[in-house]
Amino acid sequence: MNILLQQKAPIYEALVKHKSNRVVPFDVPGHKGGRGNKELTDFLGENCLKVDVNSMKPLDNLCHPTSVIREAEQIAADAFGAEAALFIVNGTTASVQGMIMSVCKAGDKIIMPRNVHRSAINALVVCGAIPIYVNPGVNRDLGIPLGMSLEDVKQAITEHPEAKAILVNNPTYYGICSDLRGIVDFAHEHNVKVLVDEAHGTHFYFGDNMPVSAMEAGADMAAVSMHKTGGSLTQSSFLLCGEGVNPHHVRQVVNLTQTTSGSYLLLVSLDLARKNLSLHGRELFKKTVEYAEYARDEINKLGDFYAFGSELVDYDAVFDFDPTKLSVHTRKMGLAGIEVYDLLRDEYGIQIEFGDISNFLAIISAGDRALEIERLIASLSEIKRLYGKEDVTGMFDHEYIDPDVVLPPQIAFYSDKKALPIKKTVGEICGEFVMCYPPGIPILAPGERITDEIVNYILYAKDKGCLLTGTEDMAVNNINVVNL
Repeated sequence: MNILLQQKAPIYEALVKHKSNRVVPFDVPGHKGGRGNKELTDFLGENCLKVDVNSMKPLDNLCHPTSVIREAEQIAADAFGAEAALFIVNGTTASVQGMIMSVCKAGDKIIMPRNVHRSAINALVVCGAIPIYVNPGVNRDLGIPLGMSLEDVKQAITEHPEAKAILVNNPTYYGICSDLRGIVDFAHEHNVKVLVDEAHGTHFYFGDNMPVSAMEAGADMAAVSMHKTGGSLTQSSFLLCGEGVNPHHVRQVVNLTQTTSGSYLLLVSLDLARKNLSLHGRELFKKTVEYAEYARDEINKLGDFYAFGSELVDYDAVFDFDPTKLSVHTRKMGLAGIEVYDLLRDEYGIQIEFGDISNFLAIISAGDRALEIERLIASLSEIKRLYGKEDVTGMFDHEYIDPDVVLPPQIAFYSDKKALPIKKTVGEICGEFVMCYPPGIPILAPGERITDEIVNYILYAKDKGCLLTGTEDMAVNNINVVNL
């Protein structure tokens, strides 16, 4: 990384210059620097509205960057150790889909773990690629899916030598990492591209003693969600390209779905967040790890809660662990993770990232304060005292169910469908998504057989208060199934 180069922020510098020039706007957006919408300007601030501008020659064009955005991309590539970096303003969803659709077309096979984000399966619906699922390991005690075993990956590649790519989570939502270097080495020996969903791994590039990043491991592409742990605005992301990938082709694919009206607020947030991490990331993530480790230790002293960490590492399905993740198991105290999530928000004014059937996740960053960490720990202590139950019978003990894939996602999604009440769908082929959001990992994806276990899981999740999404029926009482 070139530290002198990283001190620059070309998009930010261009916007500052644009604002000082006091250009008269006869272009979009119609709020004209905020003057046309006083309430919005009062809420967001005049400085914000004055740089919410459209593409113009001095500010470059996101779809075909040749000046300041292009320079900012080159500096970002240097920061991440990539050959190229694309600014993405449609979220890491667009980054993930751009990776997949850059290497796969209709009928091509792509290997992936089933616990991928919905954006990956959405890409298959759009482009027609065929998933070859590697079931992740499962920790039944915690009820969570793990990473992919290297041996399982080798078996999948050997059995499907025609596969174009493999997609790897680095890390999972829970902080679990697969053997990324081993996967990259074996995949490349067999001419398989390695695509990495690093939505939760920005800090791997800038912190000390972190799990290996995609670019360091030699992956072909990576989707990095800067807004999650990197400090940029929500919906901003980077798509990184490694050696041997044509970034101009990738940009063409991204431009099929990404907006032509790229938000300069999102772009400048990426530019400045990259600068901040390049110059200060090491100390920022050192503080983050210290907060997370302290919280983990204190929560484990409460009893019944289990904030898990690097002790899970077995160098197989848990090859490494992200030390910044504060994932907490709740089932031993008789509460689902989503129930703790609701209690923290409704009774204690604390918003965590998500709760599922057995766990919850709190995102920790250097932007937190010690007092807030203590407040979280104290609130969990109160929840245990006031709401904990000794009887844990009847609680689901796992978050992941092996899928039975009957049809490709695209064929199932676009087939004739009929809506059936959830309890009457057993044995049918799902024609849509069913998932809890967050985290957005499908319980059911188009083309998968619906089983008793899946139906019971969905009903249990509804009963516990999980936000179920993906179905055409907004009340999630019915599921669209393929009308054979």
